[in-house]
Amino acid sequence: MGITKVSFNLFSFDGRFRILHLSWIAFFISFVVWFNHAPLLASLRETFGLTDQQIKILLILNVALTIPARIIIGMLVDRLGPRIIYTALLLISSIICFIFALAENFETLALARFLLGFAGAGFVIGIRMIGEWFPAKQVGLAQGIYAGWGNFGSAAAAIALPSLALGYALLFYTNVRDTPEGSSYFRPNKTGGLEVTSRGDFFFYLVLNVPLYLALAVLAWKLQGLGMLTATTVKMIYFGLLITCLYQFWRIYQINAEIFVKPVPRIHHYRFKQVAILSLAYFVTFGSELAVVSMLPLFLMETFKLSQVTAGLIAAPFGLIVLFARPLGGWVSDQYGRKLTLSVVMAGLALGYFLMSRITADWSLPLVVATIISCALFVHLGTGAVFAIVPLVQRRLTGQIAGMAGAYGNVGGVTFLTVLSFVSPQSFFLVIAETAIIILVTILFLDEPEGAMVEVLPDGTVQLIEVT
Repeated sequence: MGITKVSFNLFSFDGRFRILHLSWIAFFISFVVWFNHAPLLASLRETFGLTDQQIKILLILNVALTIPARIIIGMLVDRLGPRIIYTALLLISSIICFIFALAENFETLALARFLLGFAGAGFVIGIRMIGEWFPAKQVGLAQGIYAGWGNFGSAAAAIALPSLALGYALLFYTNVRDTPEGSSYFRPNKTGGLEVTSRGDFFFYLVLNVPLYLALAVLAWKLQGLGMLTATTVKMIYFGLLITCLYQFWRIYQINAEIFVKPVPRIHHYRFKQVAILSLAYFVTFGSELAVVSMLPLFLMETFKLSQVTAGLIAAPFGLIVLFARPLGGWVSDQYGRKLTLSVVMAGLALGYFLMSRITADWSLPLVVATIISCALFVHLGTGAVFAIVPLVQRRLTGQIAGMAGAYGNVGGVTFLTVLSFVSPQSFFLVIAETAIIILVTILFLDEPEGAMVEVLPDGTVQLIEVT
């Protein structure tokens, strides 16, 4: 990659560490913009006279657009580079955020919240950026810091910050480069979908796309149940999703048609199963995080008859420990093996959620807090472990791979919250634990990244990128 091997100096603001800090701050701001409604729900309810049903609608709309946005942003970042795309995302998000801040009725609030799901795709951009700047032995820790610290933006969200996104967009564009000096930015040969390298992977890729559309269909169905959409509108949405899915299948075929005519040269091969397994792992790690953060305070309030403040304080560590746990997951992966780390944390996650499914009013609060922290630790370690591998699958496709995995995280959130609407909280936790065990089995088929990725420059020069 043209990068000299140096120690990991987190307190430096030179070279690759400057890019790391500028990237996690960009992600932090995008998450502030995405979740700026969370601490203000009570004020919004009072100011606009919102019903509980309308509050639920805003929460659902906030995650709806993020699923397709992460796929689209992944394609754009691979084609145009993270510098331009992150700048554009922050600029656009700031405008939408101003619309939300100046809203005078529920309809404007709902539209703004739906569009702000676009800001949640910022996560994908930095994955490619960090993958370009850090060598394999440091990429897990660097990705963990980027995602863990940036993710904390959801806890710092406030309505006065759209101007920060606008200003930082310009600062980011003028102070970063897509790659280190002398390194090449590899772009996909075609856009519109992932390039795969075998016929089997082609059909595997089609199947992996289906849950993304099903999750959007579920969101439409839930909005109908909340009275936001009519039955006719929902049927139109279903039809639109079907047509979009079929069109996406056709684009994927167009991009990969050559594999049905002649084999792909061995040097270009990568195994799509890596993408599928990492997407499923993020489905249960980040997906369960999204779902549990949304329901945990209320669960504690009702189970232990606590005040809202006390329940919030007890639930807070589930999200707060992301600051160190996600970077730790990346660092452990770098040091002790990526497949082993992901396997261990997935087993720990399953055990953690099983223990949470046993929580009853008879438990002592200290034991409840210890259980919550233990489970959250494995959840965040798991998100860090997943993205310690993502940049090492295929460099020129990193944005799209990160987009697929990231979208599956949101699909997981939608899936688990839908499960929660039908079962008790204890059964909800148990479903997550059982899902983690199933995905743990799939991790057995994951290949440990080793050797080097092969990329070809436009002039035909072959370049090796070490992944071990």
